[in-house]
Amino acid sequence: MFFTKDHKTIPMFDPWACLGPKRRRLMEESWAGLFRKEIFDELPISKLRPFFSSGTGRPSKELYAAAGAIVLQQMHDLSDEETVYQVAFNQQWQYALDIRQTSDEATYLCEKTLWNMRSIMMEHGLDESVFQGVVEKLGRVFGVDFSRQRLDSVHIQSNMKRLGRIGIVARSIRGFLVNLKRQHPELAEKVSREIIERYVAEKAMGCFSLVKPSESEKTLKQVCRDLFALVSQFKAAPMVQTMHSYRLLERVLREQCTVVEAHGDDSCEQVAVRANKEICSDSLQNPSDPDAGYDGHKGQGYQAQIMETYTQEEDPEKKAATLNLITHVVLEPAHVSDAHAVMPAIESTQARGSAPKEVVCDSLYGSQENLQKAQEQGVEILSPVMGSGSENTESLGSFQYGDRGEVTVCPRGNKPLQVKERKHRHTAVFSCEQCASCPVFEQCAVKKGKRFYRLRYDDKARRCAQRRVTQETAEFKDRYRWRAGVEATMSALDRRTGLKHLRVRGMKAVRFCAVLKAAAINIIRATAVRRARRATSGPLQHVLLHLRDRYEVVKERCLSFFDGLIRFCFAGIVPGVFRPKITF
Repeated sequence: MFFTKDHKTIPMFDPWACLGPKRRRLMEESWAGLFRKEIFDELPISKLRPFFSSGTGRPSKELYAAAGAIVLQQMHDLSDEETVYQVAFNQQWQYALDIRQTSDEATYLCEKTLWNMRSIMMEHGLDESVFQGVVEKLGRVFGVDFSRQRLDSVHIQSNMKRLGRIGIVARSIRGFLVNLKRQHPELAEKVSREIIERYVAEKAMGCFSLVKPSESEKTLKQVCRDLFALVSQFKAAPMVQTMHSYRLLERVLREQCTVVEAHGDDSCEQVAVRANKEICSDSLQNPSDPDAGYDGHKGQGYQAQIMETYTQEEDPEKKAATLNLITHVVLEPAHVSDAHAVMPAIESTQARGSAPKEVVCDSLYGSQENLQKAQEQGVEILSPVMGSGSENTESLGSFQYGDRGEVTVCPRGNKPLQVKERKHRHTAVFSCEQCASCPVFEQCAVKKGKRFYRLRYDDKARRCAQRRVTQETAEFKDRYRWRAGVEATMSALDRRTGLKHLRVRGMKAVRFCAVLKAAAINIIRATAVRRARRATSGPLQHVLLHLRDRYEVVKERCLSFFDGLIRFCFAGIVPGVFRPKITF
């Protein structure tokens, strides 16, 4: 049964009075105080209502506390068992989750409850709702400026073993044979006894981890032949084709091998092992995590695209009092190029009202196509050009151009005799007298012709050349240097929340962890900013902040008292219905 408590109304008697003023102040200034005051009531508990009965069955655990515990679990990178202990015995966790009683019913949360709640939130994308709620609330409370943001990616390793090609094929075969025996034992009896002993028997898989380098090619051919034999044996069995493990077999065969026909006879099909360079980066890396990809630089796993706000503040005190929020998190396999991440990031932040006007990112994001699309959305992308241009390319950026991209003046101040344009290609004609006597002709992009000197280029080359000239200026370097700050965010995600090495696998589970860990970093940062603001405030401001906090507490306690008094007085007249709203 759907069960929640009213956490907005403060009880008549303070359940945390036992802490004392000093410990209470420490609690309020910690992440627990910020989480309870700003985040706890914003959790999307109403979206959980369809998964619980409204009036029948045993009441669920208090859903605000259960969902909040899952967020705190990702913040502190804890296992389910460790999370249960924290909820049961950690007073800071109980304060953050507004657990006011000390009974087992209030403080005990079993691992199965955590697992069920996490499964519901994971399957229905509630992690995104939590993240968006955190960004919107903290952005409003701390007055975050979303106009400047920076974008980068971080590599994530899921909980899977790093396998070679032999291990991938062998484990895929073993997984299929085990599932086949469990689901269709009559069909499993038809599998060759030799294959069963090689992959399913006790300690059978150990031989594949002890293969000598000189015998690896031979062993790979053997396991690929076994793979092809199993796929061919059951390709006409409808019940087997619906099995997930069999579809993985077909995928591995398609990615690792090439099936050839001998003499045009289908019965004489043979399998050939693909060369290493022919294996795509999106191929299966481990049968236990089929969603993972491969990056040639960082290896197997996933990558998360992270975009955050930043401020160009040099003063350390003002910088510490300014909140930088992560505004966008998207998970994708490791083989996906960063070039495809710019526009989704801009569009998602625009939909949530936190769109930037300027995005700083590295060269992989700054393609000409992305720059043009972002400009149409009113966003400037600050990114250097990929690669290092030649001398001729650099000189092309020194020319002056008109509105249509035509050359108007060369770097030496000479105007072209004629300008031609055909679609996106341009040609500028210069006189022989001017170019022949030019002292920098050897470094110029203009080439000598039969009668004239000509400069040929297209719009893309011109834009790249102009960007290369611009990125060497002091103004560009001063603006672009703020991109390096995003590396501190990636480090914090790893050190504080353990993002780079997760204890889960699969796209949904890894995405769930990545999104909630990004929300956790926002909470941790907001806690530090609030503490810095209070530390730098003057004595009068400090007193006013303290009085304001005490006023809110007294106000809520008075409202709670009068609310309970009126309900008690009218209980006999309108039982269970009358609940007046009192405001100051």
